[in-house]
Amino acid sequence: MKQYILPSFALALSALALTSCDDFLDTMPDNRATLDSTEKIKNILVSAYPESDYAYLAELSSDNMDDAGPSVSFTTYWLEDTYAWKDEIESDNESAEHFWETCYSGIANANQALLAIEEAGGADASQMLSELKGEALMCRAYNHFMLAQIFCKHWTQNAASDLGLPYMTHAETTLKPEYTRGNLADFYAEIEADLIEGLQRVGDSYYDVPKYHFNQRAAWAFATRYYLYTEQWQKAVDAAGKCLGSQPKSMLRDNLGISLMAQTTDAICNEYINPSSNANLLLITAYSSLGLTFGDYKTNNRIHHGKYLAQNEDMQAANIWGGPSLIYNGPRVYPGTNIMRTIFWKYPYLMEYTDIVAGIGYYRTVMPILTTDETLLNRAEAYIMLREYDKAAADLTTWMQNFTSSTKVLTPEEITTFYKGKEYCYDDPTGMSSTIKKHLNPSFAIDGEGTTQECMLQCMLGFRRLETMHQGLRWFDIKRYGIEIPRRLLNSAGEPEKKTDFLSKDDLRRAIQIPQKVRDAGLQGNPRKED
Repeated sequence: MKQYILPSFALALSALALTSCDDFLDTMPDNRATLDSTEKIKNILVSAYPESDYAYLAELSSDNMDDAGPSVSFTTYWLEDTYAWKDEIESDNESAEHFWETCYSGIANANQALLAIEEAGGADASQMLSELKGEALMCRAYNHFMLAQIFCKHWTQNAASDLGLPYMTHAETTLKPEYTRGNLADFYAEIEADLIEGLQRVGDSYYDVPKYHFNQRAAWAFATRYYLYTEQWQKAVDAAGKCLGSQPKSMLRDNLGISLMAQTTDAICNEYINPSSNANLLLITAYSSLGLTFGDYKTNNRIHHGKYLAQNEDMQAANIWGGPSLIYNGPRVYPGTNIMRTIFWKYPYLMEYTDIVAGIGYYRTVMPILTTDETLLNRAEAYIMLREYDKAAADLTTWMQNFTSSTKVLTPEEITTFYKGKEYCYDDPTGMSSTIKKHLNPSFAIDGEGTTQECMLQCMLGFRRLETMHQGLRWFDIKRYGIEIPRRLLNSAGEPEKKTDFLSKDDLRRAIQIPQKVRDAGLQGNPRKED
């Protein structure tokens, strides 16, 4: 078998260390490995998943955060710039640059595994090789898909006119290859091709802890999200059914059980990421401060999810089930100077020590990046778009009765009445006031405001916002539904005082700028207004 150059940030699209030919050649021997067994192929696929979280980057970009102002000292320039939708000039373990690097590094590992599988006789030579190819294809599809969610416009029927990204389908062997971005429609077509073959091959048989790998249910959950985002509504419904089975409630997170546990951060967060939980379909470990930012700490306090958002838009707002006291695992409130941080406990704070005596190292966490709860709400959205409102209401009821102690059974009529009676966010003279309902401006056609379809979408989006709080997925809903957001500076009482910016439905900043070093290497950047 051949020797393969394992991916490093000096390779391909990371474009960070290509300072000279000599430098590159000096480092190659340390990065060589021979993938001459199925065990080694399996091991390299451990590195085919991103090691940097996108959640904080996307969460900061979304409407889940407000600015407490300069009097709060727990902040960074990267934090403030990301919140302000500025093009990134500083790097961070959770920066766009780092996410770009780790995704393309994961893709490179997947491609090397695929090459090794071919040289071992091909995927059909054994069941194990077939399943390994399935995992590699799912990883390649997932990494490319998540890169598109961050760095591209949302997919629309006109995606052929929007910029895509380089789709890497082979192990790179040239010193400094040239890449072009192509269009978004072609980029998604390649994702879908990998997804379809991956779904046919991926299995559950050869990993001790399959939740840290693309298993069958995780693959169908990803397919549900993919088909939903590309407006393939019936395929999204079908994929969700294969993930959830005939008894979806039994597959959801045990929120009642968690509410009866010892109410400590460690206990709740460790249960949230428990591989034994039916809800957790795919877990990854990541370099991340999420456990600090959304935990018992003051880290990153300036830009935060606070009481105004909670009481008016999500966690503590009156909802269709009633008041916030019915939520099984309600928000935790941390008062401080000028803020009242209001969060859900989800992510453990882990430390990877590089010097345990000095107490220094890297912040880490574990993230459930695919769950049954999200998949159920994704199916509800697809049902709404198919106008199968009774089925959508049934899924929304299942989620609500699992998230809260409410026994109410939702109907399309009740949902319509409730949301039709609510005001829209930002319709006041200041353009800053909050409610649980926002104007929707998707590229796909929906019925007008106040209709059953629009009201049910409002319900679904509100439920999904709560379910995925602190996970970054809200940003993708904002992009897909053209939800407009003001940036607000809060006063000392934690309420909006001044509008500092506004993200319109067509704002080019919805596609986060690709890293400066990659642009310097010759790849076309995302357009900006001044361009």
